[in-house]
Amino acid sequence: MSEEKEETSFSILTIYDEPEKRRNVPESPGISSQHEHHAQSQLGEACGPPQQLPRYPRQHDLAYQEMSCVSPQQWAPQALDRSELQATQLSEAESEEAEPGLSSPPGSEVDEVVVRQMTPHKSWKVGKLRHGKKVHSLAISSSTHHVYTCGHGYIRVWDKSALHAWDHAPQAQLNLQDRQNCVLTCKLSPDEQSLITGGLSQTLTLWDLAPTPRIRAQLASTGPMCYSLAVSSNAQICLACFKGFVEIWDLQNQILIRKHEVPIYGSRCVDITGNKFWTGGEDTRLYSWDLRNYQRLQQHDLQHEILSITHDPSEEWLLVGLRMSDIVILHTHRREKFKAVLQKYVYHHNLKFSSCGSYFVSTLDESIRCLAAPSLQRLFQVEESTDILCCDVSSDNQYLVTGSKNSATVYQLLY
Repeated sequence: MSEEKEETSFSILTIYDEPEKRRNVPESPGISSQHEHHAQSQLGEACGPPQQLPRYPRQHDLAYQEMSCVSPQQWAPQALDRSELQATQLSEAESEEAEPGLSSPPGSEVDEVVVRQMTPHKSWKVGKLRHGKKVHSLAISSSTHHVYTCGHGYIRVWDKSALHAWDHAPQAQLNLQDRQNCVLTCKLSPDEQSLITGGLSQTLTLWDLAPTPRIRAQLASTGPMCYSLAVSSNAQICLACFKGFVEIWDLQNQILIRKHEVPIYGSRCVDITGNKFWTGGEDTRLYSWDLRNYQRLQQHDLQHEILSITHDPSEEWLLVGLRMSDIVILHTHRREKFKAVLQKYVYHHNLKFSSCGSYFVSTLDESIRCLAAPSLQRLFQVEESTDILCCDVSSDNQYLVTGSKNSATVYQLLY
């Protein structure tokens, strides 16, 4: 398939704090009537009362124009009101940190089924994991609530009791064979039984996590520094992103399938959705590639450096975090692109979609924003004292963990 270049054309979306504010935002000149007409044509006949928010955003979608049972006036993309994107002063109840000894925030006893269907309305800081060095990457398992913090020289493993403590010792420390090695990226397998890590060594390490963490295999890579990893939903394929190329690994047989060349300045981030994978970096372009024939499919000029790429649970929508804080929302198959614009230069921009698909987390330097999907309502915002280098959300949607200068911070999500 021949490469297709996409023009830089986005519908602008608004991040807002209250549902009432959204109705009062003026529409963007030049796109409002066009998108309202598009929404009308998609809606067709009225289809009865609004339904509950679906598990995945592909069914009812403000940002993505799949609007089946709502009014076009409510769901049409709106213009950006920059006053709404300023950091809001949170109430004491929202921003208050749990004191040492407080193990359960108020209202934390929530049925797991309810948690999977709702969006959190606030977070409660419940613990600190003292890693001792920069936490460059981390992961949290929902089945055991173990947290794995990764950095220079070692990986620390924290059990559930450490999540609600402020000076708890790690359950284990996994020393890297080369103590000069630094783990820059890690990914849990979909079944959460294994962890793959990459960084400043010419190996990718595959860890078995149960009953105790141990190295299953070390995959000899050809690049000196692995920036990013992605694992397919069936756990068969792993992508490792290096400067100028992506390694495609068969995890089942632990063999290198292909060393795939990509633009040298477009190889900072990688993600995989179905039979496509995506790369991006300093050259500001998002590239999509076919996993079957390795041809470049599309190229999107996003105008700013790409710092992170992630997808929703349906693998139909891609989120791209940019250097200027903007979030690009892109359909993986259709010609639909949207952008939430913040226009703030940042050094770190991490994105993580919840497993239920009803919200995602965006970290911008010291700020954490939790946004509803697809409405982009700001559910809560938290400020940390140092830059956030990485983040993860447990797949049971109970915990958010962020990594920073020398520790990881644990937040319990309240519903």
